[in-house]
Amino acid sequence: MVATRKRQQAIFSTVHTEGANLPMDLLQRIAQNDSQIAGLTPEAYHLMAEKLNEAINRSWLRVLSAWNAFKLAQSRLPEKDAGTTLTRERWLLPLFNELGYGRLQPKPVIVIGERSYAISHGWERTPIHLVSYKLDLDHMTRGAEGAIRRSPHSLLQELLNRSDEYLWGIVSNGLKLRILRVLSTY
Repeated sequence: MVATRKRQQAIFSTVHTEGANLPMDLLQRIAQNDSQIAGLTPEAYHLMAEKLNEAINRSWLRVLSAWNAFKLAQSRLPEKDAGTTLTRERWLLPLFNELGYGRLQPKPVIVIGERSYAISHGWERTPIHLVSYKLDLDHMTRGAEGAIRRSPHSLLQELLNRSDEYLWGIVSNGLKLRILRVLSTY
């Protein structure tokens, strides 16, 4: 078991999964282009004359360009700047656009019972909370947009657990991206 986990981590050094949201064996099958998995053909992406690898490379170059622009702007950012706008505008919004979400729209505060949840963005029925690269997803940061009363992760997880409308969501600080799902019902 330990050898298997180490081998899986070596294959996907930047992906960490917990639970059944994104099983490691599924990722391995995708990486091996398993024909039993739907969605791995050019037709699944509505590509007419372009090969899938060409589309992947084109997309990768756009995302890499956005990442490099973000890193350059990050190195020039004044220390007192929170970095939220930079993280969203130069990195996360272009990334989500390239992933097919289009231009994410700011989301109004969500109120459930007596509690309010200031989630930054949404896409269809998916809350997406995007915060500054300077914030830790697991810690509250007083005075920081998106992490004032709870950590960004906790804010989104509590919303998911208390809501009847949302089953899953995404939280990111630009350095980590987490896909969360409903854990329990209140």
